[in-house]
Amino acid sequence: MKILVTGANGYIGQHVVKVLLDLGHSVIAVDLSTENIDERAEIHTYNVFEDIQSAKNDCEKSDVLLHLVWEDVYNHNSMKQLINLPKHVQFIELAMQSGINMVASMGSMHDIGYWEGKIDENTPAKPLSYYGIAKNALLQCVGILADKYAKPYLWLRCFYTCGNDEKSNTIFTKILKMASDGQKTFPFTTGENKYDFSNINDVAKQIATAITQRKYTGVVHCCSGTAVSLKEKVEEFIQEHNLDIRPDYGKYPSRPYDSPIVYGDNTKISIIMKEFANE
Repeated sequence: MKILVTGANGYIGQHVVKVLLDLGHSVIAVDLSTENIDERAEIHTYNVFEDIQSAKNDCEKSDVLLHLVWEDVYNHNSMKQLINLPKHVQFIELAMQSGINMVASMGSMHDIGYWEGKIDENTPAKPLSYYGIAKNALLQCVGILADKYAKPYLWLRCFYTCGNDEKSNTIFTKILKMASDGQKTFPFTTGENKYDFSNINDVAKQIATAITQRKYTGVVHCCSGTAVSLKEKVEEFIQEHNLDIRPDYGKYPSRPYDSPIVYGDNTKISIIMKEFANE
């Protein structure tokens, strides 16, 4: 297949592009900067919201759109979350009008909001941040567009992704930087909250496999399906990297939308991986 990946230079995008290419697919990789994208891809540098003609041309050449573009991912209450929402909707409609056979877009556990326990496809959404509100609204809009143009779609909901942390912006990235700067301790939460952590390479394989099959559509959770405490994960990370730094637990309160335990239902992605991962 020929896959159009927007936001291809991002943390997840870079890994997914590589997996798609390794699987033998063709990739059109688009982003504002492209220095970290696998050179085997057809790389284009432009703003998909502004260069409409280039976006239309790339959509017309592609079988699948994987839409990963998103600004201020780690600033959950940035106004850009809401300001850019109509641009995402307009771009996805352009893709569907241009002949794309499948649209896949990236979701987040934050589009559900506060929830305790397992999140499945029917978990009610009550997002508590601009980021979550915008993501949930985009999911609803993509569903409307899919019905309008009779196109299948995937909503790839991710949870906590780790691995290759030098190039991300997670807590693990920050720990690496603080240790490199010579800090011996850093303020932290209690670390007791339990989350669904997945390695970036596993997530990339799940995404690549999901978007190149046609049997399963709708919401797909790209996750491990298990919950591990943040404290356990941080301690494991420090030990694995042999870092001379320690968390000072209890200095920061949990955010109002941080559940004591939350993880994803990985039933559908497990089936997809079993049926299609080797194709």
